[in-house]
Amino acid sequence: MTFEPVPRIGSWYKNTIGDAFEVIAQDEEDDTLELQYYDGTVEELDPEAWGSMNPEFIEPPEDWSGSMDVSREDSQGPEILEQTTDWMAELERLE
Repeated sequence: MTFEPVPRIGSWYKNTIGDAFEVIAQDEEDDTLELQYYDGTVEELDPEAWGSMNPEFIEPPEDWSGSMDVSREDSQGPEILEQTTDWMAELERLE
């Protein structure tokens, strides 16, 4: 059985009740699909359940880290890469 419409791993969708989720994996052996909702909940679906959701493609949320357990301090941007010359000292600081 195949998934209709065809889901794309890494793409965001919303279901009929408006919950946003990302397709994070597809297991072709088990014919299942794994979704992660914006709140972090992970769900495994078969093709029939996927079709009954009537998934609609959406753009990723602006704050895509909503489902991640990451604080602002842990998610420093690329500027830290430009400033760091002593990687061992930086790694020790993070511990």
